[in-house]
Amino acid sequence: MISDKKHIQQLAALLLKKGITDIVISPGSRNAPMINTFTGIPEFDCRNIVDERSAAYFALGLSLAKQKPVAIVCTSGTATLNYTPAVAEAFYQNIPLIVLTADRPDYWIDQAESQCIRQENIYQNFTKKGISLPLGETEKELWFAARQINECLNLAVSGNPAPVHINIPLEEPLHQLVQEELPEVKVIELTDIQQKITESELVRLAETIGRSQKILILAGQLNPNPALENSLAKFVEKTGAVVLHEHLSNLSDSQFCGSIDTLMASILEESVNDFQPDLLISFGGQFVSKALKQFLRKNKPAEHWHLSLGGEHFDTYQSLTKVIKVDTDDFFDKISECVQLTDKTYLQNWKNKENQVNLIRDKFVESVEFSDLKAFEIIGQHIPGNSVIHLGNSSPVRYVLIHNRVESAQYFSNRGTAGIDGCLSTAVGFASESDKLNTIILGDLSFFYDSNALWNKYVGTNLRIIVIHNGGGNIFSMIKGPSDSPAFVEHFFAENNHKAEVLAKAFGLNYFKAENEVELTSVLDQFYSPEQQEVALLEVFTDAEVNTEVFRELFKSVKS
Repeated sequence: MISDKKHIQQLAALLLKKGITDIVISPGSRNAPMINTFTGIPEFDCRNIVDERSAAYFALGLSLAKQKPVAIVCTSGTATLNYTPAVAEAFYQNIPLIVLTADRPDYWIDQAESQCIRQENIYQNFTKKGISLPLGETEKELWFAARQINECLNLAVSGNPAPVHINIPLEEPLHQLVQEELPEVKVIELTDIQQKITESELVRLAETIGRSQKILILAGQLNPNPALENSLAKFVEKTGAVVLHEHLSNLSDSQFCGSIDTLMASILEESVNDFQPDLLISFGGQFVSKALKQFLRKNKPAEHWHLSLGGEHFDTYQSLTKVIKVDTDDFFDKISECVQLTDKTYLQNWKNKENQVNLIRDKFVESVEFSDLKAFEIIGQHIPGNSVIHLGNSSPVRYVLIHNRVESAQYFSNRGTAGIDGCLSTAVGFASESDKLNTIILGDLSFFYDSNALWNKYVGTNLRIIVIHNGGGNIFSMIKGPSDSPAFVEHFFAENNHKAEVLAKAFGLNYFKAENEVELTSVLDQFYSPEQQEVALLEVFTDAEVNTEVFRELFKSVKS
């Protein structure tokens, strides 16, 4: 049985033709025709999550895990607004969410009718395209709607993927069902042709590389890509270029440099010329490190090339000179064939400095008292290799990036917009489709903010949740400014005395806690034991004042 609404039947048929079968539904009345149709067709895999904000982040994580578009379905009114944070995150991470919002007929908008808001183009700043389907069902209106739906679905996955929005006004009655097959629909295909660099342009680029003694490559946030890693490694071997990356780039070659914040802190003014690049090449998403951005804005390269199939003009370092619309691993493969072996002094300078700061870091962490910094080192030593690690925003992502990568692990984080509001929901969505052990590490405020992530039946037994409970927003005592404000405790730090234990029990999670180094080491053995076959939450208690002092002392040690 499916809805008798012809626009919904046509939409469902086109989604199937495009291979979009994962649907995350939030309950409602106005979206009943979509609910009845999607759940009435066995080819669709429908999940139900009540909280729309959590549902959209769940879908984002699911899309990341499957590397496919996922559709989200909600009713009209403020339900649509609750999607916005995740839609923005998906936009800046190039994740193809298909946002399907039910709406009231336009003649009821602004007429004191229930659940009516102005939904048309509601996500226009965060989608590739947004459309509203016609209310009528004439042959011409169905043709027009089909054309628009085809275009939306094609754009979602072409070039750099991104969310699209299909708003659907629906007239009552909403629950009339028919025993029919989906209609035949015309599929409009979009041929996505990747641009190739011409031979003459390759020669010009290779000449610039040949003249550059100091080549710095910035690999931003990326999904795991072994082909790209191999291409980069060959380029480094031939040119002596330096590759800077964070864990979220999912690169691990030993030739690359990954200790960004400590590296930046250790580069003194008198030695800056040893590290300032002649040529900067960037690709991928954002970097977490603020110090890296400050260093490159102050010490600009002569040229900056940004590689992107979408052709974005990312001038993060205020030195952009060339945008190259090309597949990144193809670029490094081709350009490596055109360049000659060059001096590797620049690479050696960076590697020597990285080895130096890592030794300082390791000695400091070994001797320091129990704190967030110490806890993150111990946690990293216990997370099994070849697993998935999700990082909460604010201090957790920064602490993890200070320490070494977990061997063969994949790293993910909502760094498109860097909000704390959906970190847990995204991890739950990803883990629900993953066959690996998934660990999410987040702060206590992030956990409580997004605890509705656990309010669904898709929380996989492969999920491990680590809550770093330092009593509030400890990030604000680590950075300059907020900690000096008279409003710090109440309005920046937002002191939190609630514990995660009660919520863990409410949602049926196995609960562990640790308050010192000995307890943490011991409990992590149980937490990651093969016998632990249920979802588990570990709450680690640290002192905010100690955390701040230790964090600042680490960077003083590195600088000196």
